[in-house]
Amino acid sequence: MPEGGLTPRKYFVLFCVMVLGACGDVMLSRGMKQFGSISLDNWTLIFSALLSPWVITGIVLLIGFMSSYLTALSWADLTYVLPATSMGYIVTAGLAKLFLHETVTPKRWIGILLITMGVGFVAGGPSLTVPERRLCEPAEDKR
Repeated sequence: MPEGGLTPRKYFVLFCVMVLGACGDVMLSRGMKQFGSISLDNWTLIFSALLSPWVITGIVLLIGFMSSYLTALSWADLTYVLPATSMGYIVTAGLAKLFLHETVTPKRWIGILLITMGVGFVAGGPSLTVPERRLCEPAEDKR
């Protein structure tokens, strides 16, 4: 378990990682669809895209995602945080279907569920590895 176990605040941080990441990705996708395909021939469209309210909102949400993610990593191992937030894949697919009207075939849903379940198996271990010796502590002299 993370330091002090999983408190409601820590559950909230993991929830924010999952939801803010999914919502941010959907907003970015929505905003970028306005500009069509961007390539080396028209790369300057990226600057116009940065003025889109959809893209700006997506960036703000992804900053929230990153802040939550960093917070979670401050009290738990990466191998715990990533599986604990794997439900974000399902949320992202659901939001893409609902708001972007993307086609999510049964084959894709099965793939998303398999990935989520596979990542979830990793979450069965401890959430915080106890280091044998911290880097900031001097090593014992074994003379």
